[in-house]
Amino acid sequence: MTLSAILLASRDPQTPWYVKLLAIAVAGYALSPIDLIPDFIPVIGYLDDLIIVPLGIWLVIALIPEHVMSEYRAIASAAAQRPSSKVGAAIIIAVWILTAAALGWIAYVRWHV
Repeated sequence: MTLSAILLASRDPQTPWYVKLLAIAVAGYALSPIDLIPDFIPVIGYLDDLIIVPLGIWLVIALIPEHVMSEYRAIASAAAQRPSSKVGAAIIIAVWILTAAALGWIAYVRWHV
């Protein structure tokens, strides 16, 4: 939820340009396969991810104006509480099962000796 709020707040015109740049850099570092210290080095390899990424997120949150961040936290929280439908899920599962059964039947008829 916090990352969603940061993403939304970084697009707001009231957020300074350097905070937007920092948010992109932190997200890029978190998602990049290239690290400062490679992950295959025991303990230290993951330690940079456990320190740099949270510190970057904390810094971005600290630099975004408070009224902007609180507004987008509320929006992100509301978006996270979407309604779910068990009937819709059951229909999707039934479609997948019927599709698998149809493909199995086609394969059986096609390659049955």
